[in-house]
Amino acid sequence: MKFCLFSGSSNPSLAKQLAEHLGVNLSPSTTRKFREGNLMVRLDEPVRGRDVFIIQTIGLDPNNELMELLFFIDAARRASARSICGVIPYFSYAKGDKLDEPQTSIRAKVCADLLEVAGVDSLIMMDLHAPQIEGFFRVPVDHLSGRSVLAEAIADRLEDPVVFSPDAGFVKDARKFAGLLASDIAIGDKVRRDHTENPDLLEIIGEVRGRDIIIVDDFAISGNTLYKAAAQLKELGAKRIIGAISHCLFDEAATQALTDSAIEELFVLDTVANQAASSPKITIISAAKLFARQIEAMIGREVK
Repeated sequence: MKFCLFSGSSNPSLAKQLAEHLGVNLSPSTTRKFREGNLMVRLDEPVRGRDVFIIQTIGLDPNNELMELLFFIDAARRASARSICGVIPYFSYAKGDKLDEPQTSIRAKVCADLLEVAGVDSLIMMDLHAPQIEGFFRVPVDHLSGRSVLAEAIADRLEDPVVFSPDAGFVKDARKFAGLLASDIAIGDKVRRDHTENPDLLEIIGEVRGRDIIIVDDFAISGNTLYKAAAQLKELGAKRIIGAISHCLFDEAATQALTDSAIEELFVLDTVANQAASSPKITIISAAKLFARQIEAMIGREVK
């Protein structure tokens, strides 16, 4: 095999599915956490002269997951890998893409620098919170979109739906999502007054009365944006409401709030291995095939 496929500890189920799509076995490795909290990573298969792909979500435990990925990259570089690609299904620090207030760090840029210094040659990521983050890296970034698999999964669930973006910043993506379904679009004017997960949804632009609604967004942590949007849409006469998001970072409270919300069903990708997101209302759609196709396209790519 010309390439090696390693999995970090954050999303082994997605890594296993990805390997199955590629028709290979995951390469063995060892991650050990010592009593004081330090991590150690060891590659248990030779990688000299081979293309190495390392799958690691940076999500529910972002600091440890990032450090584990950095150690994987460094280990592969020191073992003379031909090339090293980080496959990051969800990149939590993408939310820190600018100076929101004075004297703070641009966290996404710091993480980009760390990955490059560790020795990564390229990256595969999905549905970054801010597309400009690609420009933070000096190595190639293949930015995948989960819209197609989500749209395919929900295409027959609603009749003549309206795609609704609860955030003006997500409108461009929402329009592309609507294009896949040949549907109309509506927009919510969301305002956050601080760093909490409690936005004020002030105004809904578009016709929603008597229509089925698909609320779309890139990620959800507390779900408050989704639930407030659903409640307001119901007040305006919307009929059935479902949701579609790429990355689900719910805790148990957020999952319970989904049960009590006006959302009938929430479709999420498996980019985050989230045990707390277990609800009859949640339908998980695999993104493994999208990542497998990208890796297939990259195998054998010339390394400069």
